Amino acid sequence: MNPKIIYCYDAYCGWCYGFSAVIQQIWQTHKDQFDFETLSGGMIPVDATQHIGAIAGYIKTAYKTVENTTGVKFGDDYLWHINNPDQSDWFPNSEMAAIALAVFRDIHPDLTISFAADLQHALHHDGRDLTDKEAYRHLVEKYQIDEDVFYNNLKSVEYKEKAYYDFSLIKQLQVNGFPTVFLQIEETKLYMISRGFSDFTSVDNRINNILTENNIQ
Repeated sequence: MNPKIIYCYDAYCGWCYGFSAVIQQIWQTHKDQFDFETLSGGMIPVDATQHIGAIAGYIKTAYKTVENTTGVKFGDDYLWHINNPDQSDWFPNSEMAAIALAVFRDIHPDLTISFAADLQHALHHDGRDLTDKEAYRHLVEKYQIDEDVFYNNLKSVEYKEKAYYDFSLIKQLQVNGFPTVFLQIEETKLYMISRGFSDFTSVDNRINNILTENNIQ
């Protein structure tokens, strides 16, 4: 097998939004050297869906920490829902975004890092509700995906099962926080190269150290 970077993320994870630029730079730097796989984490299960008001108070403080640590900026349209939860109609959960990634992965398997970043931006910057199928229409256009194919698959049992398979893989990998990134050298050699936010230099150095340890050019 080719060495593979496995990016474990969730579309609703603010720290993943902060990490998006880093993982995209890792992808651009190493995409000719490694395969890349993106797995959805299922951070907010459907059966744990609550109105945004239940977590808005926490996010009000947490998003500033993410901004100060990573340099990313959360958009006004997103923050409106956080600052005005009593007027918001958001009931966030991770399912539809995970299904969308599963659909996308079968169409553009080499671009999942980019698509995951776009989902993050759609939510945390543009304030799009990722539980609403219309939140994905601009990405269907951007990646020149057949609209009927995408939306039929988005509501299909097959792709829902693929999304939940992602969730189960995340559990098998014993990931308990997002983002988490692994470098897989062989079937039995899996190295964690980032857990939580790390800058590009730290992740890239870790990759290069692992390659050196394994005598891989």
